[in-house]
Amino acid sequence: MTRDEQRTLLTNGEIKVEGRVAGSSNHALLVSVTLDDVSALACYKSEAGERPLWDFPDGLWRREVAAYELDVQLGTDLVPTTIARDDAPFGPGSLQWWVDDNQEDHYFTLRERPEFHDWFARLAAFDVVANNADRKAGHVLYDDTRLWAIDNGLCFHEEDKLRTVIWEYAGLAVETHLLERIKRFSNGEVGDVATWLNPSELALAQLRAHGLVENALYPEPDETSDWPPYPWPLI
Repeated sequence: MTRDEQRTLLTNGEIKVEGRVAGSSNHALLVSVTLDDVSALACYKSEAGERPLWDFPDGLWRREVAAYELDVQLGTDLVPTTIARDDAPFGPGSLQWWVDDNQEDHYFTLRERPEFHDWFARLAAFDVVANNADRKAGHVLYDDTRLWAIDNGLCFHEEDKLRTVIWEYAGLAVETHLLERIKRFSNGEVGDVATWLNPSELALAQLRAHGLVENALYPEPDETSDWPPYPWPLI
């Protein structure tokens, strides 16, 4: 399906819970979504199923949707199609197109493959703008055709919280074509990202985008911070 077709199905289809995603900390559910005899699988994350966090407000699913919309706005093509549903079985939450990955690979097994270097460079820049506090290696999926970035709920905090396993690009130049899209976002072309963030969160995302454009370099990890620049566990 095209992205538009996926979005139509996720937005309008009937949702049926198939089971819980093993190992998920926030009650992520595998659901089927059916519209006009066309069916597909999706990951449903409801606000009701979230585990409260001390540093992020409730409603992490909104950040999942905001991350997808940022991906759309930047043209980075990283995040599976993700939409919001108010009428889902356990209340408001996000629906993300299911990635049938090979269950074996993750960032550490894939990062040396030259055909993926540009994709990882885009992801590293995306995570800077989104202020991703939890980019684990296992949040990169490989479906034997292409890569996908999932579990984007811990993004867009108003404090600097970048924690990622992808530091190989630190200090390197960001590609010009990527900076052009990031600059447009920093200058106000925010699309539907604004729907899912408060004004301060959005302004700070734009400020991070502006800083990335001005420096034109990937940031270095801050080893002096009270918080480590890496998530735990790493995978």
